[in-house]
Amino acid sequence: MRSDIDAARNNTLVFARAAAVTRPTDSDFMRRALELAREAQQRGEVPVGAVIVKDGAVIAEGFNRPISSNDPTAHAEIVAMRAAAATLASYRLLDATLYVTLEPCAMCAGAMVHARIKRLVYGASDPRAGAAGSIFNVANHSALNHRIECDGGLLYEECAALLKTFFTAKR
Repeated sequence: MRSDIDAARNNTLVFARAAAVTRPTDSDFMRRALELAREAQQRGEVPVGAVIVKDGAVIAEGFNRPISSNDPTAHAEIVAMRAAAATLASYRLLDATLYVTLEPCAMCAGAMVHARIKRLVYGASDPRAGAAGSIFNVANHSALNHRIECDGGLLYEECAALLKTFFTAKR
């Protein structure tokens, strides 16, 4: 009897360790956002990619496409939120995390607040238009009815280098 209990405990530990090894991390999701940003760059768009995760699984992705779609709102975050809303059949993206390579602008941060995104993880800060703390703090403004948990700087160097290379080539 005792050996059965010990065996069950050992199996539980083995399964727990296996789950921990295979569970994607914030860095894994940001690396996917970087892949999407590179896809945007290949299409002549500003290289920004976004991934939305709920319950540990990717539910939507997007990359910048305002130029190719003639849509000033087609930022990576908006594209991903539209896809996530369609996937969930709800405009509320409760308990979702949005990963994006560049700190969101005021439009995107405002849409995230309305969608009730729980958490934002971004790579590079945006010193010109960032709305998650750099210039504005739409994501956590006390006058709004929802606040987003924000974590910035994940894979910062990779995200910033991609943008810098893109804009240097444009000049």
